Amino acid sequence: MTAIKDSRPAGLAHYKKPTVMVDIVIFTIADDTLKVLLIKRGIPPFKGHYALPGGAVRVDTDMNLEAAAQRELEEETGVENNYLEQLYTYGGIDRDPRDWTVSVAYFALVAKQDVQLKAGTDAAEAHWHSIQGNRVELPLAFDHAPILQDAIERLRAKLDYTDIAVHLLPEEFTLSEFQRVYEIIMQEKLNKSSFRKRVSRAEIVQPIAGKMRTGSNRPAQLYRFTENKTDRMFFPRSIVWAERGKHE
Repeated sequence: MTAIKDSRPAGLAHYKKPTVMVDIVIFTIADDTLKVLLIKRGIPPFKGHYALPGGAVRVDTDMNLEAAAQRELEEETGVENNYLEQLYTYGGIDRDPRDWTVSVAYFALVAKQDVQLKAGTDAAEAHWHSIQGNRVELPLAFDHAPILQDAIERLRAKLDYTDIAVHLLPEEFTLSEFQRVYEIIMQEKLNKSSFRKRVSRAEIVQPIAGKMRTGSNRPAQLYRFTENKTDRMFFPRSIVWAERGKHE
């Protein structure tokens, strides 16, 4: 990759600069559970502790922050050009004992079948870990626990007004599989009839003519997501609210 020419004004040279990092919260669904990719750090600080994948921005080669995040995503999962969204920016003198750091956090969604895990340069291991509530059942290095919590909350909120779930499914899926993705992320059981009515009304999926999923149960129609549909309002959480109202 061609090095980026430094064209900064000389007047900025006397300012001490923080280290800029990107941290990536990478989600998938496997074993009927929402999972996040964590790496076991192989170097200090926090050697032997689990952390989110990420690293320093490479100012000589990364054209921008998204390019740095995409590079980290590809290095850890082998996945290119998948769903990647900027989350928040975190910064402070106490984030990292090595320096005053700023981290621009992203979250990514990958389908499990597309992933080939490989530990990065500062990692000893990389593994998927199950999410319970808004956390994982082990301590995380740095300030990665609140970053993970923010990413989970963002993911759940976006289910209501985007087709974000497409990135966690194979290209072809049944309505039951589609519903189960929402239930896993929301950690709520959804009424089957209500869910399918909302899906039909939103027109976000379409049946694949002549294609069925066969197995031990009766054949099920296969679907794909509707391309170029601009109105993605779906509101699956209102199904939960409606069901709760019936029992109050």
